[in-house]
Amino acid sequence: MSGVAFETQRAALADVVAIPVTPFAEDGSVAQDTHRALLRRLLDGGITTLTPNGNTGEFYALTPEERRLVTELTIDEAGERAVVLVGVGHDVPTAVASARHARELGAGMVMVHQPVHPYVSQAGWVDYHRAIAEAVPELGVVPYIRNAQLTGARLAELADTCPNVIGVKYAVPDAARFAAFARDAGLERFVWVAGLAEPYAPSYFSAGATGFTSGLVNVAPAVSLNMIEALRSGDYRAAMKVWEQIRRFEELRADSGSANNVTVVKEALASLGLCRREVRPPSKPLPESERAEVAAIAAGWSI
Repeated sequence: MSGVAFETQRAALADVVAIPVTPFAEDGSVAQDTHRALLRRLLDGGITTLTPNGNTGEFYALTPEERRLVTELTIDEAGERAVVLVGVGHDVPTAVASARHARELGAGMVMVHQPVHPYVSQAGWVDYHRAIAEAVPELGVVPYIRNAQLTGARLAELADTCPNVIGVKYAVPDAARFAAFARDAGLERFVWVAGLAEPYAPSYFSAGATGFTSGLVNVAPAVSLNMIEALRSGDYRAAMKVWEQIRRFEELRADSGSANNVTVVKEALASLGLCRREVRPPSKPLPESERAEVAAIAAGWSI
């Protein structure tokens, strides 16, 4: 498929890339009606790019059947209103099966989670992504990069053989490294998504990113949209006003090695009566002593 055919997908990455939560029912299963309601809330709020099976969706705590269900619910609710970027990962056959399932349902793209194996060579990283990208040449493929050792030249090598690798979710917390990596790989060749959400978006946009991922968007779509509008217009002062508004919420999520990354988002949604606060291990619900602060932040965004 030619690069021209991926224009819709490329445009969808240059935006707020929402990572929806996966709400659970009282019995611990995926709460399907609640999930649909949360997705509709994002769509009604103006969000047009959805990533089922992202880390904020507790990807690694879901069973294969649940990951398929979450994909199906998201694509069904999105319809023509949003482009869907399905998270895939684990071993190569599992990732390929997930990518093909996404393709069958009509998804436009897959995001390949950072390989979790403790031993990742740079050449092996290329091979892993090539195997997935070649299995679904019709889909846009977006590597999720958290590996600071990986070089931009390796990404360019991957895209030389897999032209459907069209964007990158870059999540190494180092804006200077990102700027160098993007230029080594090809700044114009890929759509660069700031993979560490709103706190890093201004610095990454200044270095060439045109989209950012968000978990906060589950709670307050308008806040995330305000930030990207400011960044698109080059108004960094306005973007940093939004940054100041969300700073404490994101600090709570990032505390203790991001232990409560999902927990804080679900707590905020629970405070608004939108879903249960339960998360699955290895996450843990917030202690009651910290819930009031999250509720106050969420209420202050006057959603």
